[in-house]
Amino acid sequence: MTAATAERPWLAWYDKARWIKMARNQLREHPLCAMCLTQGQVVPATVCDHIEPHRGNSRKFWYGDLQSLCWSHHSQSKQRLERQGYSNDTDCNGYPQDPRHPFNKKRG
Repeated sequence: MTAATAERPWLAWYDKARWIKMARNQLREHPLCAMCLTQGQVVPATVCDHIEPHRGNSRKFWYGDLQSLCWSHHSQSKQRLERQGYSNDTDCNGYPQDPRHPFNKKRG
C-alpha cells in the first residue's frame, strides 16, 4: 500500500474492475465533456467524474451520479469548484458564469 492509499484508502477503488467498467460505460454513453457543453464547446470526455464528491463514502462512490469530463475540467475547474464552492469559468466577455461566484453576488 502506498502512502497515498494509506491516507485515502478509497483510491484503491479506482483500480477495481467494477469501477473500470462503470467509468467505461459512462464515457461510452456520454462521450462529450458535460462542462464544455454548458459553454457551447464540443470536447471529447476522458474522465468519469462523481458529480457529488464522495470523500471516501463508499455508497456515494459506487452509487452516486456520474458525469463525463475532459481532463482540464476534471483536474482544474471541478477541483476548484469543490474547494471554493463556485466556478471561475467565464463567458465570452470574461465575466464569471457561476451565480455563486463572488463577482455575481449582489452588492449591499
